[in-house]
Amino acid sequence: MDLEVGSNLYRNTDGTIEVEGVPLIQVAQHPSTGSILLNFALFDQTGKMLVKLVDSTIMFNERRAYDVTKAPKTVTLKESASGKVLLQFDVKAPNVVVFSKGDFPTMKGHLLEVSSKEWKIDKLRASGTTQDVKGGAVRLG
Repeated sequence: MDLEVGSNLYRNTDGTIEVEGVPLIQVAQHPSTGSILLNFALFDQTGKMLVKLVDSTIMFNERRAYDVTKAPKTVTLKESASGKVLLQFDVKAPNVVVFSKGDFPTMKGHLLEVSSKEWKIDKLRASGTTQDVKGGAVRLG
């Protein structure tokens, strides 16, 4: 599977996105429908889990503070109160998934931001790159 993170293309991934050395997001496509199957866990600065997605379904939702919206080709996780998008994944083509929006703290307490132009973690950023990860994980940070 190919993953786009912002404007960066990562070819031949295993669907894992590591952020600052921690496998944080796992994405796949359903074999018959092509819909996104997203696994993700969000933690606060003390390491407490706030929300957990398994196959694009909320399995844990601290204080019901998060909502997930699923469409055939999109999965979006938002904060319920503010409507802020924490992450959004879209199917661009068969075996091509785009991490199009992101705004959440990493396990190390830094802010990961993903936009259509780039991804950035504090002062580290990437834009417009293409990389073949040869069956491995996408590494951010």
